[in-house]
Amino acid sequence: MVRLGTGIGWRPEIADDIERLPGIDWVEVVAENICPDHVPDALQRLRERGTTVVPHGVSLGLGGAERPDPGRLEALAERAEALGSPLVTEHIAFVRAGGPLTASPAIEAGHLLPVPRTRDALDVLCENVRIAQDALPVPLAVENIAALISWPGEEMTEGQFLAELVERTGVRLLIDVANLHTNHVNRGEDPAKALDELPTSAIAYVHVAGGVEKDGVWHDSHAHPVTQPVLDVLAELCARTAPPGVLLERDEDFPAAGELAGELDAIRGVMAAGVAGAAGVPVRASAAPEAPVPDAVRERLALAQTSLLSALVGGTPPPEGFDRRRLRVQSAALTAKRASVVAKVAPELPEILGTGYRPAFARYADGRPMTGGYRRDALAFAEHLLADGGPEDQAARRRLTLWWQERSGPAPLASHPAARLARRVRLALSGRRAA
Repeated sequence: MVRLGTGIGWRPEIADDIERLPGIDWVEVVAENICPDHVPDALQRLRERGTTVVPHGVSLGLGGAERPDPGRLEALAERAEALGSPLVTEHIAFVRAGGPLTASPAIEAGHLLPVPRTRDALDVLCENVRIAQDALPVPLAVENIAALISWPGEEMTEGQFLAELVERTGVRLLIDVANLHTNHVNRGEDPAKALDELPTSAIAYVHVAGGVEKDGVWHDSHAHPVTQPVLDVLAELCARTAPPGVLLERDEDFPAAGELAGELDAIRGVMAAGVAGAAGVPVRASAAPEAPVPDAVRERLALAQTSLLSALVGGTPPPEGFDRRRLRVQSAALTAKRASVVAKVAPELPEILGTGYRPAFARYADGRPMTGGYRRDALAFAEHLLADGGPEDQAARRRLTLWWQERSGPAPLASHPAARLARRVRLALSGRRAA
């Protein structure tokens, strides 16, 4: 296992601070945010001085019912090679549903959603992980995720689920101790029990991040300081094994460099107090080949995941057995995340709409799942707002119209729903100009 040391999530907003922070052995980058042909200068400088860079994917959806998309795997492999990375990481999650397995439109979550801890879901996950391992030039590690909701009828604990995944595939683990704490608050799961069941010698590295509790629900925000309970889970892990690397994540509301340095020092202190070289649970990876997962298994999982995602983002009735209050919280969180990411990929929209941006986006997103990624979502939001007669402020409407016209391009394919909406917007705008 590669010894990584202490690292931090590389983000453009804090790139200068990261270059100056002492004791940074490695960084992790969001794979989808990096172009292999145009690595940011600040990241390239880190590489030139010997800092290891690990690409961290967020869009494969290894826990989804479909097999991993070859194009996404190729893109992740390209980033690993361009950055000279010793490994790549992804999540045990599903991020989209619908499509051919359910004969329904494909929809995107825009976020990482939990897979059910069932035999069906584990069989599909194991096969998907093996497909990804075969396509990647370096080892793969997969991360446990934070969740607001629990699937009914689960058959394994998180530790058991991860242990069998490792045994059947030999995949490495990225253990997020903040996510273990999140699941403790939200789902009543004991982090110590999960750690006891994990094959800790399979751990590639560890994530540490901050969050916040609201109305009894823990939100894994990556926008708040690391709390003591999260550091306590890290201490529990370090009492069992010496992790090869530990990384601080921060994605929003970035603090001053001194605060980041303080959090890194706290992490180093916990690591130093651990039992160095503790054996932990050994890996028992099986080399036995497995039969392909039957189509019926993937179809059952696809139907279940589509039903859940449709309830969260499409306004369909909640599936039986789920906590409806938690589904509402998760749905609101998905909308807020979607609005935040659209604001990042299209910063002109909140600038044009001001305080009206988020309410307008929430009205647009209600019952309208994302189907084509965030950039397409930004354009569809503007089209919807214009077709609906908004915004009321005429200057803002003119600016939004110009923004949309510059990005909508030539006439889209008429068969696509977005194309029909775009055509209505064009007709509405031309009618207003004629009047």
